Amino acid sequence: MIGIMFALATESLDLRRRLRDLQQDRNFLTGKINDRAITILHTGVGEKNCSQRIETLLHKIRPRLVISSGFAGAVDANLQVGDLILAENFSDKQLLNTARQIFGEEKSRTAKLFTSPSIIDSIAKRNEIARASGAAAVDMETGTIVSICAAHGVPVLSLRAISDTPTAPFPAPPDVLFDIKRQRINYVRLFVYLLANPASIPRLITFGRNINRVRAKLTDAIVTLVRAL
Repeated sequence: MIGIMFALATESLDLRRRLRDLQQDRNFLTGKINDRAITILHTGVGEKNCSQRIETLLHKIRPRLVISSGFAGAVDANLQVGDLILAENFSDKQLLNTARQIFGEEKSRTAKLFTSPSIIDSIAKRNEIARASGAAAVDMETGTIVSICAAHGVPVLSLRAISDTPTAPFPAPPDVLFDIKRQRINYVRLFVYLLANPASIPRLITFGRNINRVRAKLTDAIVTLVRAL
């Protein structure tokens, strides 16, 4: 069994559509890619939300390996929306080497990933993270996932797709796009913001289209990995 972790269900949407024998309970989903059994866990955004859910998966399913996946924001100006990142600092060395052979240099980039306690949007914050950590991208869950999996002796491969960059940032402030406390979009807050900032509407539409493209690319990569691992 391979465990695949995403922060949110929107990130796993395309993958779930491609599974055979899909089953769901209150904690996670199970299914198959070809003859490979996988379990999908949605951890929630941020360390506070994901620890207990990860422990539940590891105790009940006991996967032989975990793929930590989903979207990430670029802090390296050379990255573009849709680029795939294999996190060298958060991945088991053997799994990382195997993934690099599977993808080749043209389909993914090996780089450092930084796990942040908050959503990073401003260019100044992105630059500071890049300078201080040497990371190319940032997320909010991988560090916690790897720490808990290590305690259980479960190897992790970290695979992330870039959803936003310094030159293609979020179309609205992060707290408008997503309410971390409630773990969902606050549509009233978003509607009010768009009324006050109508110029953000085209950017939001473009961002949504980009997310669909990024998710499709990430899904293809995951399917390729699962078939080969």
